Amino acid sequence: MTTMLSPDFDVSLAVSADDLDAAKRLRYDVFVTELGADGPGVDHAAYHEEDRFDPFAKHLLLRDRNLPAGRDVVGAYRLLTQKGAAAAGQFYCEDEYDLTPLKRSEKPLLELGRSCLHPDYRGGAGLMHLWQAVSDIVAREKIGILFGVASFHGTDADGLAGPLSLLHHRHLAPPHLRVTAKGDAARPLNTVPEDQIDRVAAMRQTPSLIKAYLRLGGCVGQGAFVDHAFNTTDICLILDTHNLTARGRKLYQGGITADV
Repeated sequence: MTTMLSPDFDVSLAVSADDLDAAKRLRYDVFVTELGADGPGVDHAAYHEEDRFDPFAKHLLLRDRNLPAGRDVVGAYRLLTQKGAAAAGQFYCEDEYDLTPLKRSEKPLLELGRSCLHPDYRGGAGLMHLWQAVSDIVAREKIGILFGVASFHGTDADGLAGPLSLLHHRHLAPPHLRVTAKGDAARPLNTVPEDQIDRVAAMRQTPSLIKAYLRLGGCVGQGAFVDHAFNTTDICLILDTHNLTARGRKLYQGGITADV
């Protein structure tokens, strides 16, 4: 899929069945083929990764207009508003986290999820184009809190003790935003004292997307959730849009390039 030309990006909301199919195919390529996810939401025959929340969400698509139609979707982001969650019966991550603190805030909520980029478009401007589109939606709908699960690859929470503990010590959400992992798959974040963490190694283990949200001023909920079906260890990221850092605001609105 590599192109010799510089990407010519366009971001838009999915408006047709074909648009949504393209997002699901990209999600299959990234989450299933690349990262080993499986479960009831994986359609191997159609090469789709999907779930029951898709019909109630908005789907941002990142296209490279240098590529042929049908193969031009190189990034996707799923956005679930409170209205969409009400229609679906819940937010996606409510299976993993108690969102009571966010709901009590009475601020408009927007759940972000299923973020993915084709491998050829990682580490560049693609994610920034998606974030600019999210920023426009946040402003238009006056969103107060962004949140969603972000994942470490694999289900060995003990092997992730360093980065998970560092997140707890440095980036734990304040009590009024501190959602909590629930159920038998919940695992504590805080298993290593801060002075015993190899910070360089921990940051190296932390996915770029998580580090990018932290640079925006994001924080993490209490506990991790081991998702065996998706082959991930999840954390819940929370971002109060009024508390964006100055540098983070520039990142989020596309003013400077991020190393993600």
